[in-house]
Parts: sequence; C-alpha cells; structure tokens
Amino acid sequence: MNERIDTELAELETLSSRLLRDRWTAMALGPMPRISPAMLRLALAWEIQARALGGHSRATSQMLTQRMAAKTSTTLALPGMRLVREWNGVAHIVTVGEDKIIRWNQREWRSLSEVARAITGTRWSGPAFFGLKKRLAA
Repeated sequence: MNERIDTELAELETLSSRLLRDRWTAMALGPMPRISPAMLRLALAWEIQARALGGHSRATSQMLTQRMAAKTSTTLALPGMRLVREWNGVAHIVTVGEDKIIRWNQREWRSLSEVARAITGTRWSGPAFFGLKKRLAA
C-alpha cells in the first residue's frame, strides 16, 4: 500500500476511544455510531483507505444501496451467460463473452441497457429487461 496510509492505519491501533471519536468527527463522517472501539477502528480504516484509493466501484455502490433499501436484487451478467428475452414475438439472444463483452445481433455492446434500448426503442434497465433485476417481496 501507500506508506502514509500504513502509518495512519497503524496509528488507529494506538488511539483511545475518545481519540477515535475525535478522529471520526474530524473526518466529518456524520453522527457518531454506537459501536465498539474495535468496530470504530475498522470503520475509520475503511474511510482512510477509500479516500486514498478510491473506495467502491459504481457497480458495487449501486448493489450495496439496493441491498440496504431491500427493494430489488440484481444478478450480475457474468462471462459465459446466455440471456434470452422474447419481445414482440421475436426471441433475442444476448451472450456475455469470457472477455465480458456483451454480444447481440452480431454486434458488441457496452451494456445490457443499450441492447434493451435497441430492441424496444425505449429506455429500459438492461438487467430488468433480461430478468436479472428482481423486485423483492415486501
């Protein structure tokens, strides 16, 4: 990792509960959670690393947000998948190559949403159109 990050993480191990709470406040991480000092160290360590190294990818952040809201669950389109969707009486077959490239109609596409838009002529969530995004029961 980075030497500065390593130093900051090592420093967390030496901080008292009070100094950990001060650090939380100084980093402006919102209301103080009611967690143990050990958990607070882990949360601070995550934040230090995320700020320095970039944190979660957009896809991971979206998946975590979905899971927290517990409204939908999305299965990722994995290499080797073959997705079939009938639209207006025509079966459309999309494959996800081992290289993670989406192929439909002898073309390569950047996303399932682009394919869904090409098929329907309207804006669709690709994962929803191909049945990878499901609403969870209330």
